[in-house]
Amino acid sequence: MAPNTPIRGQDLVELVLLAALWGASFLFMRLGAADFGPAALLFLRLAGAAAVLLPVLVLRGQWPALRQHWRPIVTVGVITSLLPFAAFITAALVLSAGLSSILNATAPLWAALIGWVVFADKPDRSRSVGLALGFAGVLLLAWDQASFKAGHHGVSPAVGIALCLAATLLYGVGAHFARMKLAGIPPLAVATGSQAGSAVLALVPAVLWWPAQTPGPVAWASAAALAVACTALAYVLYFRLIAHVGAGNAITVTFLIPAFGIGWGVLFLDEALDAQVVAGCAIIVLGTALATGALKWPRRTHPAA
Repeated sequence: MAPNTPIRGQDLVELVLLAALWGASFLFMRLGAADFGPAALLFLRLAGAAAVLLPVLVLRGQWPALRQHWRPIVTVGVITSLLPFAAFITAALVLSAGLSSILNATAPLWAALIGWVVFADKPDRSRSVGLALGFAGVLLLAWDQASFKAGHHGVSPAVGIALCLAATLLYGVGAHFARMKLAGIPPLAVATGSQAGSAVLALVPAVLWWPAQTPGPVAWASAAALAVACTALAYVLYFRLIAHVGAGNAITVTFLIPAFGIGWGVLFLDEALDAQVVAGCAIIVLGTALATGALKWPRRTHPAA
């Protein structure tokens, strides 16, 4: 894995493209969830991504790594793909693409909190402030959005918010699990195996809850874009960035995703953009930057005696 190096040129273009793709995933989930239902759309996303990634894995000669380490890879797939994707797709029935993408940005906060509570990785003052700010931003957003009145899909906004936060908590758990169990395994093997294994597990629910009415062309196009662009292509870009500029720089994509998630929602779904959403987003992104160490809280300076 490459050390962290300055991001410039093509790497910067790929970083922005990755943020645009992952931000667009919330748009496509919003467009496809109602017609397909969560179970069917989940399977299509996972199976489509696996179908694209498997040939790349074989061509690069990394199939033996997947075959050898399939158990921990499938486990991390359940934690970081199957369950979180299912949660976000269900939340898309009632939450805007912008709000879901903002809540998605809390994943590094959960990872930092788990590191503190479970692994005794006590954060310094700057990271502690970041954790507090990040979760304060979540409260600000949820305060006015968390209605318990269920819509016609049977899901309330409060449940949708809880599902998004549960998904990001799983992302945090998955990050620590991968660090302990998947060190040294090629990232492409992890990405491919996690999607393929999760697709197999999602097959039976998809068959049981396949929509009775055939979804329209917009829903099918959204499912295809979600699988190919927002999952398969996005994983390839992400691992290219890790190889070129290091994991620490690649993870900065987290700070850009909400901007694209909000932007796509406003542009294509006519979602409202109010001051509370902007403020909550800014607080969460600032808190995440501090909690991950990407930004440091100013130190107190003491005047010379």
